[in-house]
This record gives sequence, C-alpha cells and structure tokens, in this order.
Amino acid sequence: MPFPRDVPSRFAEAWNRGDPDGIAGLFAADADFVNVVGLWWHDRESIRDAHAYGLRTIFPGSVLRVSGTAVRQIGPDAAVVHCRWTLRGQRLPSGSDGDVRRGVFSFVTRRLDTGWLVVSAHNTDVVPGAESLAAQDGRRAAVNYRDGRFEGVATDAAN
Repeated sequence: MPFPRDVPSRFAEAWNRGDPDGIAGLFAADADFVNVVGLWWHDRESIRDAHAYGLRTIFPGSVLRVSGTAVRQIGPDAAVVHCRWTLRGQRLPSGSDGDVRRGVFSFVTRRLDTGWLVVSAHNTDVVPGAESLAAQDGRRAAVNYRDGRFEGVATDAAN
C-alpha cells in the first residue's frame, strides 16, 4: 500500500466487493482490530475470518462509504488515520435491512518492509444525541447527561 491515507478507501472498496481477503491484505500479520462492540481480533487471519463471517451473515450486499479522512504522521514510519463512515444495508436478525449507521474508524499504520500496513484498527459507532453509555441490570443504553434523559437506564442512588 503506497500511503496511509489510502487505507479507508481501500477498506471500503474491499467491503463493498464482499472481499475479506482484500480487507485482511491491508493489515500486518500481527495486527489488532477492535470492532464496534469491543470484539478484539489479534492477527490478520482472525481479522479476515471475522470479516468473512460478517460480510456473509450480517452485511451481505451492504454499502460502506468513507469520508473526512485525516492523517496524522507520528514519525517517518508511522501514521494514525481517522475517517467517518456510513453503512447502509445491514441485515437484521429478522432478515430485513437496518437503518443507516454512522461511525468513525481509527487506523494506526506503519511502514514495514512490504509497504504501509495497518497494525491496529478501532471502529466506533456514532450514537446521535448520546454522550456516553450507561449499564444497569445487564443492559446498556445511550445516555445524554445534558438533558437528564437516561433512556430507561436508572442511576444508582447509593453512589
């Protein structure tokens, strides 16, 4: 891969082709990837396998778009790349399509002997109107402290 700034668009292109090998090819052999729910894959093969499953089962035919790519060089051989993403066409467990999702990707890239590769990636969903998550009784909900709404998650009165 010639440049870190190419990572988001190449990731989206591979995603849109339904190509887990293309996604995995962006990553170093010992790369890490943390997805939107905190699943953590520790090497290129597990990153490939997870995306193969997702593209086949959860996201078949979905369309991923990236925008707003920003690159921060952190030395001659390392850079952090952020971008926004939009996803359409996620298949829900019921078989119908889910709503459009939006999020942010963070990629840490490194120049290796084979070129620039991703050594770490983190994917985060954007939850409109939320400032944080709160957990209670084994459930999580998005919360906004500014307007006092907890979307059904009560505060712990003991604290």
